[in-house]
Amino acid sequence: MSFFDEWLVAKRNSLKTGGRWREIPDIDHGADLIVSLNGRQVINLASNNYLGLAGQEAMKEAAMQGVMAYGTSSGASRLVTGTFGLYNQLESALAELKKQEACLVFGSGYAANVGLVTALAGRGSVVFSDRLNHASIVDGIVLSRARHVRYRHNDMDHLAYCLKKNRDIREKFLITDSVFSMDGDRADLGALVALCREHDVIMAVDEAHATGIVGQGRGLACELGLEREIHLHMGTLSKGLGSYGGFVCARQEVVDLLKNLARSFVFSTALPPSVIGAGLCGVRWVQDHPQEGDRLLELAARFRGFLASLGFDVGPSTTQIIPVIIRDNAKTLWARDHLLASGVLVAAIRPPTVPQGTSRLRLALRADMLPEHLAKVRTAFVRLQEAMA
Repeated sequence: MSFFDEWLVAKRNSLKTGGRWREIPDIDHGADLIVSLNGRQVINLASNNYLGLAGQEAMKEAAMQGVMAYGTSSGASRLVTGTFGLYNQLESALAELKKQEACLVFGSGYAANVGLVTALAGRGSVVFSDRLNHASIVDGIVLSRARHVRYRHNDMDHLAYCLKKNRDIREKFLITDSVFSMDGDRADLGALVALCREHDVIMAVDEAHATGIVGQGRGLACELGLEREIHLHMGTLSKGLGSYGGFVCARQEVVDLLKNLARSFVFSTALPPSVIGAGLCGVRWVQDHPQEGDRLLELAARFRGFLASLGFDVGPSTTQIIPVIIRDNAKTLWARDHLLASGVLVAAIRPPTVPQGTSRLRLALRADMLPEHLAKVRTAFVRLQEAMA
C-alpha cells in the first residue's frame, strides 16, 4: 500500500471512530421549511433561512430580473470588469441598513471575514478574538500573520487582562461574533466597545446571525446604539436576508482600503447578477418588515422555555439559534435520528465545530413556521425526552 493510501485510510478511520465523520444529506430545496429526505416530508430546522425569504416569489423574481438585465455572470473581479448597477444599489442599501457610510460586498461571509482581517492586520499586529468566534475569523487571523490572542468566551475580565498584557503594541484589533452561531448567545458589545475605547483598539463585529433578526433587522450593534463606536460591521446575505454573499460596512475610507487590500475581494470573480438582485430584495424586505425579527425572537424564547421544562440543556441562547447540548457524539447522532423519525430535521454539531464534550443538536427556528409546525416539533421533543429518560 502506498503512503497516500495509508494516509487516506488513517484519516478516514480517525474521523469515523471518533464520531466526527460527516456526509452531505440528499435533500432538495434545503432552505425550505418543509423538505424531502429519504422520501419523507420533514420540518427543516437545520437551515439558516431564518426569515424564510429564500423561497419567496419576490426573491425569485428579483433574481430572474438580474439575469435578464445583466446575464448569468459578472465575468471577473469588479476591479477588472467594473460593476453593474445592482451592486451599487445593494451596497447603498446595506450601508443604510447598518447606518454606515459605505459597504463592500464579498463572494461569501467567509471571504468577507478573511478579507477584512488580512487587509487590516499583519505582522506586528495583534488580533483579540473570542474563543467561540466563527472559523472564518480564525482563518483570517492565521492568514494575516498577526499574533492571535483568544480570550475566554464573553469573559471581559480575561479580555481586559489580555489587553493590558499587550498594551505596548500599537496595531491592535478585536473581532467578535455578535450572535454566536452554535450557542445562540450574544456578545457583550457594550463592554467590548468600552474596553476597545480604553485601549485604542480597532473593533470589528460579525453580524452574520443577527442581520435581519436583531435590532429590527439591523443587527445587535444598531440595537444597542453602538453603530458609530464599532469600526467595521460584517454580515452575510445568505442567512436572514435569503440570498448569498458577505459584506463589510464601515467609513468610506475603510471600504476604499478593503477594495485595494482584501485579497478575497481583489482576486475573486464578483457574485452573479441573480444573487445580487435577490440580496437587494432581501434587504428591502427587512427594511419594510422590521418587526419580523422581534416576532421570531419571541417565538424562540417561548420554545427555549418549553425545551428547558423537559429537562434539555439549551445553553446560554437568547436568539433564534437554540442548542440542545447532549455532549456525547454518539448520543447526539442518535437524538438527531430520533427527531428525524418524528419528522423534524435538525443539525448534529460535533467537534471540531464545537469544543470537545459539548456536542449538540442545533435548532434554527424560522419566522415562517406555523402553529401546526411548532406543535409537531414540540411533540417530537417530548418523544425524544421520553426515549432518553
